[in-house]
Amino acid sequence: MNGRTVAVVGGATTKFGVRATTWSELAQEIGAALFRAVPDLRARDVDSLFVGAAMPERLAFQSHVAPLAAEQMGIRPTRVIQRTELACASGQSAIRSAYAAIASGLSDIAVAVGVEKMNLPSMAEANTAMACVMDRAWDGPAGATAPPFFAMVAQRHMLEHRTTEEQMAAVSEKNHRFANSNPNAQFYEKTFPRDKLLRLPVVAPPLRLGDCSSMTDGAAAVVLASEDVVRQFPGPKAWIRGTGQYSDFHNLAHAGSLTEWPGLKRAASEALEMARIGVRDLDFAELHDCFSISEIVEYEALGLCAPGEGGRFVEDGRSDLGGDIVVNPRGGLLGCGHPLGATGIAQAVEVFEQFAGTVPSARQVPNPEWALVHNLSGSANVHSVMVYRRGRAA
Repeated sequence: MNGRTVAVVGGATTKFGVRATTWSELAQEIGAALFRAVPDLRARDVDSLFVGAAMPERLAFQSHVAPLAAEQMGIRPTRVIQRTELACASGQSAIRSAYAAIASGLSDIAVAVGVEKMNLPSMAEANTAMACVMDRAWDGPAGATAPPFFAMVAQRHMLEHRTTEEQMAAVSEKNHRFANSNPNAQFYEKTFPRDKLLRLPVVAPPLRLGDCSSMTDGAAAVVLASEDVVRQFPGPKAWIRGTGQYSDFHNLAHAGSLTEWPGLKRAASEALEMARIGVRDLDFAELHDCFSISEIVEYEALGLCAPGEGGRFVEDGRSDLGGDIVVNPRGGLLGCGHPLGATGIAQAVEVFEQFAGTVPSARQVPNPEWALVHNLSGSANVHSVMVYRRGRAA
């Protein structure tokens, strides 16, 4: 995309988990946290607000949430205000929209915020709401919600490539260990060694409880600024250097291979080409591990390893500190929880803090220069990718 270069100049997250808060209170909380985290930000300078929220109508019984969030955060947008909805990628969609607005000149300083209140008094009601992400009329009656779909992905990957439950548990173990160094993670204080993960109840075979991300309440926000005004923020920067997105089906009858994910290949290729780098240039990646098998398939689709080698890639420590590339140092969706609208923005906060060198040493990537963020949505039918570079625009 031609236009002005754009940087993330700071961000914040709330505590993720089962929270005794409302949607509005989460918006208030992240607003206060953002202004504390970015002390050079003044509310009057924020000209645009982009709100990632997947399904507040069903989970919080509230629509028209962009002006609600603005009011709760103490922001009065004068140029662009909108909500973005793309299920699990709603947060990254807010960042992509803010980036596009700034690059095109519609905005100078924008906030992208993601808020999701997912836990309802009735878990049955919450799960029914989640089923709306799929093709409700066709896939819904077949019970094709997220756990059964990704269980089919796991079953097929195991059949085609002899991937094991132990390898999927290795993904969860790694990401929960990283989450133990992230105080905002849902499972910050809980440890999940591999033998424990392999004894947890089965949700949808072969996926166990530790293979599945959680229904989570939480919020996250970042500040984006154009190259023209970025000097107002003298701290570190995470420059957006590439972005890509692709959608290739919706109804599961059109899914094709369950284990190849061509949409991710195309979105990542577009983002990396725009950034003028290859996948081997990346120092770390925040990948969408909504289920442990997802991260394994993503290794392969990104070209970090050959098809069928994703299980061994994690088992051999190649996605850990000291490996080929560090994947999900924040703790991933498995360790942090997955508040749909906030996840993609929390990943961007991690990129900024990794570049700034402010995360705990237990998850700090050594001297990171390049990072990739990936979100999938629905039944892995839409993939969204962003590439960031530390410290400079070129």
